[in-house]
Amino acid sequence: MSSANQSQSNYTVVSNSTVGILYLGYMELVLFSTMISIPCCVFLFINGTMLFTLRSKIVFRETSRYILLFNLLFADTVQMSLGQFLFILNAFRIRVTYPVCGIFTMIACLTNVIPPLTLVVMSLERYVAVCCPLRHSAVVTITNTAVAIIVVWGFSSLNVLTQVILMLDFKFEDLVSLMKDNCARESMRFSSVSDLYDKVFVYFLFVSAGVVIFCSYIGVSIAARSASTDKASARKGRNTLLLHMVQLGLSLCSTIHNPLHLALLKVLDKKIFVRVQIVLYVCIIIFPSCLSSLIYGIRDQTIRPILISNICCQWRCSLSLSVVPAKVKSSMHVTS
Repeated sequence: MSSANQSQSNYTVVSNSTVGILYLGYMELVLFSTMISIPCCVFLFINGTMLFTLRSKIVFRETSRYILLFNLLFADTVQMSLGQFLFILNAFRIRVTYPVCGIFTMIACLTNVIPPLTLVVMSLERYVAVCCPLRHSAVVTITNTAVAIIVVWGFSSLNVLTQVILMLDFKFEDLVSLMKDNCARESMRFSSVSDLYDKVFVYFLFVSAGVVIFCSYIGVSIAARSASTDKASARKGRNTLLLHMVQLGLSLCSTIHNPLHLALLKVLDKKIFVRVQIVLYVCIIIFPSCLSSLIYGIRDQTIRPILISNICCQWRCSLSLSVVPAKVKSSMHVTS
């Protein structure tokens, strides 16, 4: 009974935070939404162009590291799109039903798990390329890469399925009343067992991923000192693994969003909290999802010229489409 009261208390606290955006004025709400949506749309455009670039050339479609990069970018793009969509829903207090919010939450859980697992596979691929170059072509094949990606998605889906099973102890006749507040994972009142499972899974995931990437980095560093190893390849592989560790750290930041959210709610004024909440959303949720395309797209000498060319081409096309109606309108005005 006390556990139920505690859960209800936590739910009330979170409910008050989700409606905290009411304390913002209408113009301030529009301003914040615009300031967040414009950069998000820009990065979605860059991510979309990057995904198109990785499918535009046969060298990208038949190279394992580019296939893994496509998988990483796809998960980041879905996560960023869903986060922005839910932000707009919650900012303008658009309510959804419990099943719809549950689907959004499960997709968010799925896309949160895929990036760290993909980084693990990418780290192992670099380790094999540097430490076992003669076996790289035999081990890292298109088929094995496809199997690794299927395993990543299967493991992530298994986590989502487990969370759905842990939700079956809810009283389904009360589902409609649960969605009086904004759509968020906290508003769904997961059971204490589900919360415990989520924490254990997140800790296990990021500790395991961190250990694998760190061990790969140590192995590549040791191989770099060997006389039989290509120094340039080893140095490049070591820098790549460092980037993987940075990416993993940024992905880990998203897991501290909810605890930090609840802690700040208890000590800050409503208006200040809502503003801080928006800043945290940008820095912890949006920003890490934007970096993959920038880090790997600009750094890779094969991708960079094609990516820049595609971005410039699409930018010119969008400008031409916006200029043509204006010319048509001016010509009609002249003829009249």
